[in-house]
Amino acid sequence: MLIFFSFIRISLFLLLIIVYSNASTNVQLIKKENKGSDTTLLVIGGIHGDEPGGYFSPAILATHYKITSNNLWIVPNLNKDSIQANQRGINGDMNRKFFTISKEDKDSKIVQEIKDIILSKEVSLIINLHDGHGFYRTKDEGSIFNPNAWGQTCVIDQCNLPKNQKFSDLNAIALAVQKNLNQNLLQNHHMFNIRNTNTKFDDEDMKLSLTYFAVTNDKPAFAIETSKNLTSLSKKVFYQLLAIEEFMKIMNIGYKRDFDLNEETIKPMLQEYDTLVINNNISLQLNDIKKRLTYIPLNSENKFEFSSPLGSVKSTKDGYKVYIGNKNVTTLEPQHFQMAEDCKQNFSVIIDNKLVSIDNSSELFVNNSFNVVQQKNIRVNVIGYSSSQNKVNESGIDISLKDLNSKFSIDNQNKIYRLEFYKDDKFCSMSTVHFK
Repeated sequence: MLIFFSFIRISLFLLLIIVYSNASTNVQLIKKENKGSDTTLLVIGGIHGDEPGGYFSPAILATHYKITSNNLWIVPNLNKDSIQANQRGINGDMNRKFFTISKEDKDSKIVQEIKDIILSKEVSLIINLHDGHGFYRTKDEGSIFNPNAWGQTCVIDQCNLPKNQKFSDLNAIALAVQKNLNQNLLQNHHMFNIRNTNTKFDDEDMKLSLTYFAVTNDKPAFAIETSKNLTSLSKKVFYQLLAIEEFMKIMNIGYKRDFDLNEETIKPMLQEYDTLVINNNISLQLNDIKKRLTYIPLNSENKFEFSSPLGSVKSTKDGYKVYIGNKNVTTLEPQHFQMAEDCKQNFSVIIDNKLVSIDNSSELFVNNSFNVVQQKNIRVNVIGYSSSQNKVNESGIDISLKDLNSKFSIDNQNKIYRLEFYKDDKFCSMSTVHFK
């Protein structure tokens, strides 16, 4: 009897990204909405590429929070290229381009698209997430604790918007956020303060910023700045999520999260790199992937889809650098193949003496051995396996972990290997074999 299993693990978030991504290719917009709701919080992360607290926190917000009432929109990685480079702005400071920008500026399309999102009639309030230098204090207490610092602040451009504007009292909202944060400090010197830049009269630079663009268009807007001097990314993300939750409470946005909010639970989430699907026929788990994989069967042009909202790819002369946020998790060196047409959608495999059917680009979980059942016109290549017979087609062979060369494993634990299917020497799909 043939037993059908589905071994592929597709994150629900991958589906959510496909459904809710902005139609353009420049700004990724994730929407978590409830029918009939008229209140929407827009959270923007990653305008500065060297401020990881500002983009890893909205990624967790996107993947671990369920919105039960009203709406949440998330832009997790606004300045993707600068995030990859771990630089503030590879084309200059994007947060100084909201008053005017040349069409020739490489950031112009992104800036215009996020402006359009901010001005959407659905958006009720905007938060722009940052990591800032030092710890803001109203009095000078040294090089790190002083009035010129930006870290640990809720930043507003002015105290109020017109009274008919929903959430018009910016200062009162900032006070509520400050109070919540200061009741949950990890250390006393992490204290939060409100920094009112009084932009219209006192700060020429801030007149060029995203938040000032918003407030001059009667949209309530705030910046949350955690300190770059905090000792870990998990601390920054903890405070960012605390602040976002307080904004959601103020806006009556109901939410549930699948974890207890503390620094220790956040640490493993920052290592959740999840899945990369390429061309709908290759699926790679990124959590423990090796720094370089060679001879990956790809096209000259490829479609990359991540389950992580911070996933991105940079094409280089050596191949494709795969990023989660500012972390280069692996590099894929391609071997270009022509893609086969009319490939089978599933294959029969004997796993630990049980006959199962696997879908294309699946994960096979094996205790002892596996054997791909021979099929007409299908060639199987198990990367890392070699036999004394030097067979071209490696179907019909019992293969266990000891038969595989660890140099060709995908993961650092040497437990995951590639299983590739070809039709008439054209590539069909790649599955992965996971030995327990």
